[in-house]
Amino acid sequence: RTCDQLRCIACDFRVSLFNDYIWDQSCDYLFFRNNMPELSKLRAKMIKKKGARAYACQCSWRSIDELTDLQTEQQLRWVCGKH
Repeated sequence: RTCDQLRCIACDFRVSLFNDYIWDQSCDYLFFRNNMPELSKLRAKMIKKKGARAYACQCSWRSIDELTDLQTEQQLRWVCGKH
C-alpha cells in the first residue's frame, strides 16, 4: 500500500500513479519533463501489465510489479504530500 498523495521535493511535482501499467525502457528524463502530467502523451510509453503500477513525477519514474520499499531508493525524492 502506498500514499496516493506523494510529492517530489526535487521538482515540486505531484507523483502520478497508474495501476496495471509499467514504463517502457526507452523512457528518459526529457520524456517526463516534457509530458507530465498529460496522460494522453504519457500513454505513448506505458505498457499494460496486470498487478503492476507505474509512478512518475517530472524528474523521476519507477515501475513496480512486486512489493517494494521505495524509501530504500536513495535517488527518489518522494514524500507524503500530507492528506
